[in-house]
Amino acid sequence: MENENRPKVGVGVFILKDGKVLMGLRKGTHGPGTWCPPGGHLEYAESPEECAKRETDEECGLNITNVKRGPYTNAVFQESGKHYITLYMIADWKSGEPQLLEPDKCEKWDWFAWDELPEPIFLPIKELFKQNFNPFK
Repeated sequence: MENENRPKVGVGVFILKDGKVLMGLRKGTHGPGTWCPPGGHLEYAESPEECAKRETDEECGLNITNVKRGPYTNAVFQESGKHYITLYMIADWKSGEPQLLEPDKCEKWDWFAWDELPEPIFLPIKELFKQNFNPFK
């Protein structure tokens, strides 16, 4: 019997454009009202780079390039009983304007300077801050 409490693997994508990163305001049951970059679940036999491109296209319709691996986080959401290992990818914006393609999951997209990110921030991103992560360095 598979353990239902086993951690899930997520992929988050920091898309860099003109010194800013794309962030979305979450909706739904997991982290509603918090800001995070595009991303989602890693699918079977998919690489993190493939997941980053797929999720970015599905969620906001952007094309990205130069996808590189970044840090990861290990976050336990006590209130919902969820545990996520999130692999972060760093990519350059290639083309397109952010669109709201999954309005049930995201309220809006916007570009922010790294030192001016909106609040409140999604728990795994708070974990990145503890690592002194900066996608521009």
